Amino acid sequence: MADYEMTIGIECHVQLATKTKLFSPADNDARDAAPNSKTHPIDFGLPGMLPILNKEAVNLAIKAGKALNAKVANVSRFDRKHYFYPDLPNGYQITQMYMPTILSGSVEVPLENDSSMTVRIHHAHIEADAGKLTHYADYSLVDLNRAGTPLIEIVSEPDMHSPAEARAYATELYRLMTFAGITHGDLYHGNMRFDVNLSVAKKGSEELGTRTETKNLNSFRSVEKAAEYEFKRQVALLEKGERVVQETRGWDDAKGKTSSQRSKEDAQDYRYMPDADIPPIVLTDQQIADIHADLPKLPPQYRKEWGDLGVDKSVINSILANQQYAELVSAVLASGGKKAAKRVANWIASSLNIDDMSDETKNADVADLLALCEMTEKSEITSNAASELFNDLMSGATDPRKLAEERNLLQVSDEGAVAAIVDEVLADPASQKAIEDIKAGNDKAIGFLVGQIMKKSQGKANPAMAQKMIRERL
Repeated sequence: MADYEMTIGIECHVQLATKTKLFSPADNDARDAAPNSKTHPIDFGLPGMLPILNKEAVNLAIKAGKALNAKVANVSRFDRKHYFYPDLPNGYQITQMYMPTILSGSVEVPLENDSSMTVRIHHAHIEADAGKLTHYADYSLVDLNRAGTPLIEIVSEPDMHSPAEARAYATELYRLMTFAGITHGDLYHGNMRFDVNLSVAKKGSEELGTRTETKNLNSFRSVEKAAEYEFKRQVALLEKGERVVQETRGWDDAKGKTSSQRSKEDAQDYRYMPDADIPPIVLTDQQIADIHADLPKLPPQYRKEWGDLGVDKSVINSILANQQYAELVSAVLASGGKKAAKRVANWIASSLNIDDMSDETKNADVADLLALCEMTEKSEITSNAASELFNDLMSGATDPRKLAEERNLLQVSDEGAVAAIVDEVLADPASQKAIEDIKAGNDKAIGFLVGQIMKKSQGKANPAMAQKMIRERL
């Protein structure tokens, strides 16, 4: 395995967040819909039906170009891609082969070891999706709900050389597309699907090996695992003196294996031709600039903004798992400064469930968060209480001080009150062994005394103040 190197390029289909389909007025949201219920005569390819281009799909593609650091073409056009589609009644797919809307660009991808890599984007084109086939023993059923769904297909250069790099690129692409508002990002329903093109060659070889394309991966983990499996499979073939066949392969997530689906056609096999029914898209530089100006803040800008907060990279990744978290930290930074923003960032990473990126999130009021930060800073509440209150605020609650009072969470930080409890505990015969241990150099024994103080104060005493007083008295 050490003698070989993998080379990976990824094609990513991104479903655009439009209300209607690319060329018909049918509803673009087919999640959990009855088969063939989100359709229109245009989607069925009925005689006399002509496509009408969805302007919002073009606007979103232009925004995607900005997110990909890519040039947007002033003139682009659609082509017909022909081969037998049983789930696309036209008999061809409308796509952009020769003049795509999004030209070359690049994505800066952060890696686990605090480094980064640049993945070049060859281009991204707009196209209409095909429908869906469901296969049974001796027949298949066609659902055209997805037929005509607007997509952009982002085609990377083969710049990745490990499964981890492929996963990192797919993750960053997801962040860019969702933060920019290009797609809703529902991976389960296929809003973004990754095709992993992988080839293997001896290290130092100037020629790439024969590539395979593993299609329709809808999770970052499956991108990584499919790349791992394909690398091992192709190396095993080459070591046996066999050749790798250029083909399309499917991924079985349960088995952790790829399997052959069909031989890979070349571009000429698709018989592309210009689509005479759709005029070219003609954009002025000013139109492109106006649409780009409407783009929200993207992950690279957030990372730069938070560069000196002093939080771990894992915390940054946790926040960027949800755009609303990022907006919240940014708002706290603007209103309350670095210290408060760092505190909120750490609360997000440690207190919230950020596993599901598609979850909708309620954002807390910034003023309430700043009040909670101040209470924590003044040691009016414990760290555990602060986390509890933070979760409540993120779920829609307000007024953290009132919440703390109602739940009896406020700490006693009055020196006189704490001192009285400290003196009482130190005078207790049960504390004498711990006192002797501390004097003998066993500093850990102070924990017992602090625990006794917290018990007598019913958890209200400020533990840091209590420990300081114990040390002073001993």
